[in-house]
Amino acid sequence: MAAEPEVLDELHRLRARVPQLTGALAASADGLVLAHDTPGVEPDGLAALTAAALGVAARMTDATEQGDFRELLVRGVHGYVATYAAGTSAVLTLLAQDRVNVGRLHLEGRRSGTRIGELVDAATARGEPLGPARAAGKAPSGAPTTRTRTARGPGNARTTTAPNTPTTSES
Repeated sequence: MAAEPEVLDELHRLRARVPQLTGALAASADGLVLAHDTPGVEPDGLAALTAAALGVAARMTDATEQGDFRELLVRGVHGYVATYAAGTSAVLTLLAQDRVNVGRLHLEGRRSGTRIGELVDAATARGEPLGPARAAGKAPSGAPTTRTRTARGPGNARTTTAPNTPTTSES
């Protein structure tokens, strides 16, 4: 996407305006990383989790007749995760310290979400694919992978033993 450098610049400017931000990520609504500034956080995983949370949030706003998704705020013991709509096909996810001014976080997050949305929507209108340019011959890191799950029940539940506890077998 040609807008990727501009989106990354917007993420850097946002982090400069809100010093308590510890990370910023722009992603497509389906979880493809567009640009990121997330030291210490794996961006593909964060984008995938953002897409999942976005799906639940959109369903909640629909079910409660609150209109289209605008933003989502999650507070943990160590800080906040805020997700904002960014145009018609992207989202902005911000990671912030617990001491952040939440009003300022929302103000700046909404502004950046609008700007990123404009950039992404314009690139999409020009027919550019979403996502950063990839090196030739390399599979994108956001490529779908096949995963399987094993049902857990009484017959195949995981068991653990306490450390330094000898195990014995009775005959």
